[in-house]
Amino acid sequence: MQKISVSVKKLTIFSVSLYCMILIGGCGVSREPMSRSGFYFDTFIQVTVYDSRKADCLDGCMELADKYEQMLSATVEGSDIWNINHSGGKAVVVSDETLELLKTALYYCELTEGRIDFTVESVSKLWDFHGESSEGMAANRVPDLESIDGALRHVDYHNLVIENNTVTLKDPDACISLGFIAKGFIADRIKEYLLSQDVKSAIINLGGNLLAVGSKPDGTPFNFGIQRPFDENGSIIDSLAVSDASLVSSGVYERYFYQDDTLYHHILNPATGYPVVNNLLGVTIMSDSSMVGDALSTSCFVLGLKEGMELIENLEGVEAVFITNDYELHYSSGL
Repeated sequence: MQKISVSVKKLTIFSVSLYCMILIGGCGVSREPMSRSGFYFDTFIQVTVYDSRKADCLDGCMELADKYEQMLSATVEGSDIWNINHSGGKAVVVSDETLELLKTALYYCELTEGRIDFTVESVSKLWDFHGESSEGMAANRVPDLESIDGALRHVDYHNLVIENNTVTLKDPDACISLGFIAKGFIADRIKEYLLSQDVKSAIINLGGNLLAVGSKPDGTPFNFGIQRPFDENGSIIDSLAVSDASLVSSGVYERYFYQDDTLYHHILNPATGYPVVNNLLGVTIMSDSSMVGDALSTSCFVLGLKEGMELIENLEGVEAVFITNDYELHYSSGL
């Protein structure tokens, strides 16, 4: 008999891939933090501004979250991504922002030589890491080989063609998802909005994608904690001081299940249709841009420790922490 168990990370302010330890402190700091939360992009989000006089900005942040969900979600009917996936191979006019994000996503597909491929969604739909049945498959079970092989025939990011402001997915049975980069892109847009409203100190938390606007009100850095993989109590394995920068993690412990004592996680290998197998538990990226951090956290995970670290060391303004399956931490040279 097959042994099956499942764990799904509940993305709340108390349980996210990255934990934010905020110690406001400091004499004379009278501006009270104000927060607004919601559920977008299939995850819990929260924005906190450290100035009660700027509380009205929080409504604008949630409006932006809704705007981009309606634009970029593969599951929202009428979104740019939904329209591409349901175009039957015809050209689709998309917004300028969607166009730029798709171009950036293509860059990371090329950078990783296809080990990141946003058309892997054709296979991802066969898997279920949420405890619910998907595409006719039993919940939390490994899809059958025939189904995976069939879906793999539609995995090839080269099928996405951009011409002017139109996008064509040449394979009508293919589909895309920007899950590996979209939250970071949205976090950056929210930060831009807060800066335009003269917000000096804030934290944007999109399901564990953390982005600091400035520093704490007393001028010291925020302390962001990296969760210890698989720890049910949410303990941290390390923390980093962050000012005006982003911290994003990807790991096997975010969404996974066990079948026959084998761990199956949500980061899939586009070549096989099965989860990436290497000795990594997680990768955390520190960068100025949350979009860059989002894309690189997944890219470095699929590349593995050696290639991933080589990539980071050749990039300016980006640092990384890799967690191997022995729970050892491997830091880039700038940390």
